[in-house]
Amino acid sequence: MEREKRAIQIDQAQDGQRVDTALAKVLELSRSVVADLLNAGEVLQGKKPLSKSDRVSAGDRLTVLMPAIYDPLELKETPIDTLEIIYDDDDVVVVNKPVGCAAHASPGWMGPTVVGALLARGYRISTTGPQERQGIVQRLDAGTSGLMLLAKHERSYISMKNQFRNRSIEKVYRTLIQGHIDPVEGSIDAPIGRHPREDYRFAVVADGKASITHYELIEYYQGASLLKVVLETGRTHQIRVHFNALRHPLVGDLAYGGDPVLAARLELKRPWLHAMELSFNQPSSDQRITLNAPLPDDLTRALALLAVK
Repeated sequence: MEREKRAIQIDQAQDGQRVDTALAKVLELSRSVVADLLNAGEVLQGKKPLSKSDRVSAGDRLTVLMPAIYDPLELKETPIDTLEIIYDDDDVVVVNKPVGCAAHASPGWMGPTVVGALLARGYRISTTGPQERQGIVQRLDAGTSGLMLLAKHERSYISMKNQFRNRSIEKVYRTLIQGHIDPVEGSIDAPIGRHPREDYRFAVVADGKASITHYELIEYYQGASLLKVVLETGRTHQIRVHFNALRHPLVGDLAYGGDPVLAARLELKRPWLHAMELSFNQPSSDQRITLNAPLPDDLTRALALLAVK
């Protein structure tokens, strides 16, 4: 089979990124597949082969020799009974996403997705962008539970995007961190970008994107602090990265400094993090809507175990 040559123009969203990161997003390929293409000299800028550490700028034109087998991510039904519909109207739908469910399909993910679960229940969402990400204006990690909003059509999608951009949407989380935080309330203002050595993680880095997290203590536990967290920005892994940078990693977050012994004692198999409250303006009526999702069983069990002397 003859391999396809594809011309790519880098847009503003990928400006300054490493070429492997940028192409993985643009082409919807895994970073390992893109790295193989770069290592084989199959990504060119003009006549110059690029390496994965090269940076790209908005307006750059690249030529990519695509892999021999290239299957775009398909929009598949992934029924999941534990995904709860919290709010539903003609414009948007809000779900309480369970742990172990991804927001949308991605290379290498074989489990259920929010988009696939809604499709299985008869929802038809039509917005711009890749089909497997239909309607998604706000994502949660597979290991994070809680409220997640999707737009049903293009007009509501634009409205929601603008509300996130204008920071009129409020996202409130509960998280349990290791240690006793001091001061008991404050803000973390530290830029976040790809980890300089480990591509699968993020970190506070000088050239990262502006990232602001506000927190307030709810209760001290033995060796831990339960916090209310409000995000002013929405970077990937923002809460996890910011509290790890303060040397207060999330309980159960083994990828970002969490203590595996403590996680095992509390029977946690994921970071103690839950998107508990979401407020937004309804796109058609402009009515302010505030929704809540209670803590799931694994997080309440961990608190109970932590309280045992």
